[in-house]
Amino acid sequence: MLSLFPVRFLAFFLVILGAVVSLFLGKFVAPAWYVVALVCLLLTAVGIHDLIQPRHSVKRNYPVIGNLRFLLEFIRPELRQYFIESDTDTLPFSRAQRSIVYQRAKQQIDKRPFGTIKNVYGDDYEWVNHSMMPSHIPDRNFRITVGQGQCAQPYDISVFNISAMSFGALSANAIRALNRGAKDGDFAHDTGEGGISRYHLEFGGDLIWNIGSGYFGCRDENGHFSDEAFAQKATLPNVKMIEIKLSQGAKPGHGGILPGAKVTAEIAEARGVTAGVECDSPATHSAFSTPVELLQFVQRLRTLSGGKPVGFKLCVGHPWEWFGIVKAMLETNITPDFIVVDGSEGGTGAAPVEFVDHMGVPLKEALRLVHNALVGAGLRERIKIGASGKIISAFDMLRTLALGADWCNSARGFMFAVGCIQAQACHTGKCPSGVATQDPSRQRAIVVPDKADRVKHFHRNTVHALAELLQAAGLTHPQQLRAHHVARRISSSEVKVLSAIYPELEKGDLLKGNYRLKIFEICWPLAQAHSFQPARAVDLMASEMNTGYQVSEKPAEKDVPVTNLLQPL
Repeated sequence: MLSLFPVRFLAFFLVILGAVVSLFLGKFVAPAWYVVALVCLLLTAVGIHDLIQPRHSVKRNYPVIGNLRFLLEFIRPELRQYFIESDTDTLPFSRAQRSIVYQRAKQQIDKRPFGTIKNVYGDDYEWVNHSMMPSHIPDRNFRITVGQGQCAQPYDISVFNISAMSFGALSANAIRALNRGAKDGDFAHDTGEGGISRYHLEFGGDLIWNIGSGYFGCRDENGHFSDEAFAQKATLPNVKMIEIKLSQGAKPGHGGILPGAKVTAEIAEARGVTAGVECDSPATHSAFSTPVELLQFVQRLRTLSGGKPVGFKLCVGHPWEWFGIVKAMLETNITPDFIVVDGSEGGTGAAPVEFVDHMGVPLKEALRLVHNALVGAGLRERIKIGASGKIISAFDMLRTLALGADWCNSARGFMFAVGCIQAQACHTGKCPSGVATQDPSRQRAIVVPDKADRVKHFHRNTVHALAELLQAAGLTHPQQLRAHHVARRISSSEVKVLSAIYPELEKGDLLKGNYRLKIFEICWPLAQAHSFQPARAVDLMASEMNTGYQVSEKPAEKDVPVTNLLQPL
């Protein structure tokens, strides 16, 4: 009997029985039972379909009720986010991180009662060492001059700005809200590599024009860089700086193709491509192929833009490739005005899982490597450094600035300010808050004036919080921050300041052959100014490469006193 009517078919048999009984009751008791009969008949049809469909074995074995498995799987992220995850689960941003953005964006109280929810004795806990003589900072509009000395139009950039997000990845209303917020708050808005759209220009906010390998907005009919198209937009008054995107943290070394169906008329207008036609963003640039050629391209853009600051953005990969660019700077005496370091923890609308999880150097190590290489080559004073990668709070900013950055960029932080709820549906076009979609009916949920105010408030309140941290540490400006201002618990019995974990080179060390750190000792000789390839086969140095990221046991002399003071007794 059980073989003919297995228990796993019970739900299917019950809806069939319910349909028969409800039809009988509807005819002889009350017509309202026909509603129940209709529901049971529909479920019966679902059960029949489950039995004959070939794709899902669970449904074939458990008709009707097997669909619950797929329903629960579909709403699992929401169930986890709202009912299961703790305030400190960082997947990818914790509820506490999201809440502080929402609170500051909405001008709500961002204070916390009853003490920290962090385990201050847990590994990797970090803190700022405060001063017994706090400072007072009257002017909290912290700004850094980029391009001073080699640009006709240098730019005073805020210490906190909107990181690269393209129109196409974000909706028109999201771009409009971000740009209006940047205008009202007097900070910069990076366009992303999707070009300058009409929505970037609508409110007149300061723009950093991001130029990727597709040269969107400055390309010819063959997809190559066009001097004329570039100059036309680079000289717009809204465009304050130009950023060449070498790679981004979420998918370094990976290009992308936008299917023709997604190339709308508006996206085509911004990118300078044909609507409805597949749009390719290659993994590599066609305008240069060596470090020297990259710097010559930088100089070319600086001239075409009328003397505006030009730099590049990269996620660090092979160290010798980055060192090759530094050697090219020394050989040509051409330096970018700025470099933006994007950590591998950076986000994107869509990327292969393996790239998101395992490709590229994380921000702390990458930032320190870039800063140290410029210091060691004697070039740091000529080049400003921006940094991006999961920067949300004022402490995130302080730690990043202490490791060598001059300013910070945030993408997902400002997305939260616009209304993102971390649904992680960016790649589906069905963003529930209207931020990452091109669906007009979805993006209308964003009321631009309201969200622009939230963008402005998030920026202002976060910079204000940074100023309070600086005051507590006895400092008066972010440029005074150094790695020894932040301490980290390594284990229950060991504490180190960041300058001991990430030692710093002295000015000119690399020019003198004082490598100090293993990674410079191994990889600096491999670097070439005229090629991104290593000077000799890396596999011949395999044993040495195994220790490439180890720091020397002897820290820089200037860090010794601070380090020793913080070692456990």
